[in-house]
Amino acid sequence: MEYDVVIVGGGPAGLSAACRIMQIAQEKEQEITVCLVEKGSEVGAHILSGAVLEPHALDELFPDWKERGAPLNTAVKGDKFYFYTSSTKAITLPNFMIPKPTHNEGNYIVSMGNVCRWLAEQAEGLGVEIYPGFAAAEVLYHEDGRVKGVATGDMGISESGEHKDSYMPGMELHAKYTLFAEGCRGHLGKQLIRQFSLDEGKDPQHYGIGIKEIWEISPDLHDEGLVEHGLGWPLSENGASGGGFLYHAENNQAYLGLITDLNYSNPHLSPYEEFQRWKHHPTVSKYLEGATRISYGARAIAKGGYNSLPKMHFPGGLLIGCDAGTLNSVKIKGNHTAMKSGLLAAEAVTEALAAGEAAPADLESFAQKVESSWLHDELYTTRNFSGFMHKFGFLIGSAMVWIDQTIFGGKLPFTLNDRVPDHATLKPAAESKEITYPKPDNSISFDRLSSVFLSNTNHEEDQPCHLTLIDPDIPLSRNLPMYDEPAQRYCPAGVYEIVEDEDGKRFQINGQNCVHCKTCDIKDPAQNIVWVTPEGFGGPNYPNM
Repeated sequence: MEYDVVIVGGGPAGLSAACRIMQIAQEKEQEITVCLVEKGSEVGAHILSGAVLEPHALDELFPDWKERGAPLNTAVKGDKFYFYTSSTKAITLPNFMIPKPTHNEGNYIVSMGNVCRWLAEQAEGLGVEIYPGFAAAEVLYHEDGRVKGVATGDMGISESGEHKDSYMPGMELHAKYTLFAEGCRGHLGKQLIRQFSLDEGKDPQHYGIGIKEIWEISPDLHDEGLVEHGLGWPLSENGASGGGFLYHAENNQAYLGLITDLNYSNPHLSPYEEFQRWKHHPTVSKYLEGATRISYGARAIAKGGYNSLPKMHFPGGLLIGCDAGTLNSVKIKGNHTAMKSGLLAAEAVTEALAAGEAAPADLESFAQKVESSWLHDELYTTRNFSGFMHKFGFLIGSAMVWIDQTIFGGKLPFTLNDRVPDHATLKPAAESKEITYPKPDNSISFDRLSSVFLSNTNHEEDQPCHLTLIDPDIPLSRNLPMYDEPAQRYCPAGVYEIVEDEDGKRFQINGQNCVHCKTCDIKDPAQNIVWVTPEGFGGPNYPNM
């Protein structure tokens, strides 16, 4: 199938690009065909974000978003920031101690899944063709090396590789330009970065794993519009960094979660178990006692910022949003920056298409548009965040970030680099403190499998496993003796297990549990686990994450 533009991914970046392309086409009376493919069962099914949304980019895309019924219903009315000093105590930090960009005046507590569903409605109304349930599995190239488009995955193939009765071959989607907006650690984006050396001279990307739940809490405790963040315990107790959040959304719901930076060094650490511990802190548990847990999910976050941002253009296409890593770590937000990258991509694409036969293969104008936009300015002023936090640790690093952002506005005359990739930070298990986590009480804390159940995750059972090993022997020959196989702990869905039977120990992959967070693809110390796309429709089905 031939299109002018193919967009991979129905998140905020891809949908914003789709909408803006069609807006410009209408304004300039251009005929432009746009197709967007989304691997989830519907747009929004795989979207997981905190989320407090800064509406800057949305204002630019749809100035009348309120009249259009955009689901931004809960304005932030207050910020509270904790420093957790222990499992029972916390210091409430005064506002002046919080970096200026972290404040949330004018922002909204939202379900980004629902925002994306709304954006998809706007896109379809503008003439975009959207195909949910189709996973882009392969990048297609012209003979001269330009990106030609993508191929969606075959469906109905058995685990042994045979065609089942339900077999349906994938489609080739060809385009003049292909925009990759898969989100953090995109399967195809990773290949493109390697293919075109887009990260040459850049810091390696850095990541966190965000684990989130939605609870319905007592109306007496609910404070709609309040945003709560916290740093310190429990992660600091085990030499890790990150932070918790609790947002009071509409309908007596609380969005809460813990982000664990994936540069942690102790292979015994489990981000999932750290999240369960955090929920028992009195500042959090007071809301959850007697409350009802509604949803669960997890997703990796690209948080390296400006220094880790690859070149975002290449012959035949663009990387946008979190596929490139446009999140602002100081603001703890990435949706508005992802959307802005999509808007700038739309401008570059429509200008090129208007040139007809003279259209360039490589949209270098996109880089110029980014550099002259507020997106660049915002990311540039926060470029030292990862360097401060990773080089100086939590306390000194936080102080340096405050000085950088509050006093100097992000304009310190130097740039700190962090050249160590997250997968290379683990220490041998024998040299690390063992961690014994408490058993879940099934009231505030829960086991992995009951949590995965709430994510509505489902994969067709008889299909090739989408969690592949470059060398099947590495888990037992290297990772198990050296690191006590950390995959069984860093995965928030119980996908990886070391199973012992009469034949000895074996590495088991329970691919049906996978919530597509991509943590294994990032943190595996041997870089041996490669996440590839399962059949379309597979994975979580988040209703409002």
